[in-house]
Amino acid sequence: MRGIIHVVDDDVSFRTAIQRLLEKTGYRVVTYASAQQLLDQPPEPDAGGCILLDVRMPDLSGPELQSRLTELGSTLPIVFLTGYPDISLTVKAIKAGADNFLTKPVSSTELLSAIEAAMTRYETERARNGELEALRARLSTLSPRQRQVFEIIVQGKTNKHAARELGCAERTIKAHRQMIMEKMNVQSVARLVTIAQRLGISSPGEEGSRVRE
Repeated sequence: MRGIIHVVDDDVSFRTAIQRLLEKTGYRVVTYASAQQLLDQPPEPDAGGCILLDVRMPDLSGPELQSRLTELGSTLPIVFLTGYPDISLTVKAIKAGADNFLTKPVSSTELLSAIEAAMTRYETERARNGELEALRARLSTLSPRQRQVFEIIVQGKTNKHAARELGCAERTIKAHRQMIMEKMNVQSVARLVTIAQRLGISSPGEEGSRVRE
């Protein structure tokens, strides 16, 4: 997938060279002469892509822009470019979520590889988050009692145990369980356990690992 590459650098010759390289490779490119220009027209995250960001720029530096974008909720991957290597700055930027930190002059092979890796990670993470949102949406359709039953059965407990714990008939638990599986669109309790773990609802121990169908 070819996304939009946002190049933020105050060096016009560098911006032009990078734009030509990336467009030749098939990317759409938008350039910015300053960090503020990008903030004035923030990229659309749904369009995908990557931000190539110079470290040292007048007014607002690359790391400062990174911080501002994080505050705005941007999740687009950032690849830093700098002509002045600084280990502490590199570590700080990576810890803050940057995908890579390249030193100018950078080879086209290294740059393209860094962009591809950053975008692949971003798309994978976005797909994973989309799946989690879908699971949360299904979970929200459960009634309060169904949610209680769900949390009990993903711990590996039997219908009899659930009925005793909730003070109802075992056949009622079975009916709730059937409805839960229909709403969550699963065919087995094992799948329910997996969903619960992904959503952070439970962490079954040895008992939970022995799911009773």
